[in-house]
Amino acid sequence: MLPDWPACIVVLTLLLYPPNLLVMTYVITSACIDVMDQSCVAVCPVDCIITATEDRMCFVHPLDCIDCAACESACPVGAIYLDTQVPVDEAEFTALNAQYFTAEEATRERVAEIAGDGL
Repeated sequence: MLPDWPACIVVLTLLLYPPNLLVMTYVITSACIDVMDQSCVAVCPVDCIITATEDRMCFVHPLDCIDCAACESACPVGAIYLDTQVPVDEAEFTALNAQYFTAEEATRERVAEIAGDGL
């Protein structure tokens, strides 16, 4: 039986970022996977949206984001949500955005699984 990945990600994130430190403001969700238009990166005044060439989506750094909302309206695919407005079926991405900054490879693997790569 496969583990319940969303639950595992949440547990791991809480271990890596205790609740008093896990403060997400904006979250980039699955609509960004393999699109990565990066309009959000261009408008971010504090450069808190990160992606590397091996990434399949962008990620918001939870400690650097100043909650300005510039990225939300710049995203052409509607992948960015205020943390309190992330759709239930996208909730895992709150943890994934935070996890990326401490476990890039694990986050990349999970994004590939979500994208259907069968890893």
